[in-house]
Amino acid sequence: MASETAPWATEVPTAVLVLADGTVITGRGLGATGTAVAEVCFNTALTGYQEVLTDPSYAGQIVTFTFPHIGNIGTNDEDIEDLNPAARSGAVGAVFKADVTNPSSYRAAGHLDQWLKRRGIVAMSGVDTRALTALIREKGMPNAVIAHAPDGKFDIDNLKAQARAWSGLIGLDLAKEVTSGQSSSWTETPWVWNEGYGERNEATMHVVAVDFGVKRNILRLLAGLGAKVTVVPAKTSAEDILAMKPDGIFLSNGPGDPAATGEYAVPVIKDLLKTELPVFGICLGHQMLALALGGKTAKMHQGHHGANHPVKDHTTGKVEIVSMNHGFAVDSDSLPEGVEETHVSLFDGSNCGIALTGRPVFSVQHHPEASPGPQDSHYLFRRFANLIRERQGESVLAER
Repeated sequence: MASETAPWATEVPTAVLVLADGTVITGRGLGATGTAVAEVCFNTALTGYQEVLTDPSYAGQIVTFTFPHIGNIGTNDEDIEDLNPAARSGAVGAVFKADVTNPSSYRAAGHLDQWLKRRGIVAMSGVDTRALTALIREKGMPNAVIAHAPDGKFDIDNLKAQARAWSGLIGLDLAKEVTSGQSSSWTETPWVWNEGYGERNEATMHVVAVDFGVKRNILRLLAGLGAKVTVVPAKTSAEDILAMKPDGIFLSNGPGDPAATGEYAVPVIKDLLKTELPVFGICLGHQMLALALGGKTAKMHQGHHGANHPVKDHTTGKVEIVSMNHGFAVDSDSLPEGVEETHVSLFDGSNCGIALTGRPVFSVQHHPEASPGPQDSHYLFRRFANLIRERQGESVLAER
């Protein structure tokens, strides 16, 4: 009697990424179930996936990780970058090559899959991320819908329609969605191996940080230099900021179109520039400072996302490797007289920093807080602190 052979089993995809052009990419779902519509970018960092996914600058985006093994060191409560984890500011989706394994790290407090569920991030694995990255490099960052359904049932036509209908990031103010709800003080200082985060004691300066989507490690580095840090919401007026009697103003990173956020932020920045106070901007703060000084910004083809970008600092002649996360950039040719280009990307020549000639005002496009690393650009925080110390008659710190 012939033995019966079990039928071949075909794995049913439990997640799909549907691009606005109709491309459908299948995989295995993890994290939150449901759907999220956003822009797809790729990130080339080898480490720091938890910091990447909690960076508010990634709001409105699905992050494709080019490094294949994501999740193998698990998750913990220390490597979070958004100020209010309950608000779940940051990426709405994630795409991985390999399946997530059980964590193998002494710092791990949980599995990435469970953490993604708690964060509400829709994710998928089993994707040819090299092919997806090549598509983005060729066609630009597409609008898309990522969906996770354990039963593998998807209305593909409906998902295609959602992806086509989404207006995208141009003209979208996302800072208002991720900013603080009220003013607050920050005292935590940078992490030390086997000790954790510290606490600032005596303050030597007062910095008001305008929160367009600020990262925790930015605030830690400011506090670590002796700053009393007051975090204020994105729509705080110049009058209210100056009433706090700051020694310096910080303009934070954040998501979305700088021109859209700039509709309310640029007038405030212009008023702040009428004072002689030192001003330091990062990422979205850099872009809006450029707008306030008369420059222009534009959407990039594929953006800069990763922790391995070479940038040249024209003020020192040195090249540093930096973290990047931006889909818009300052147009170098639009910078008016009196605004100096201080940093430039060695990948594509795009603007990465400006300074106002003869004034204590500067900004950079990259993320010098290095979370995730590298730490080549930490000197920029000391440069900002030195501008304040000089006004106070104090001796300056060594930048490097």
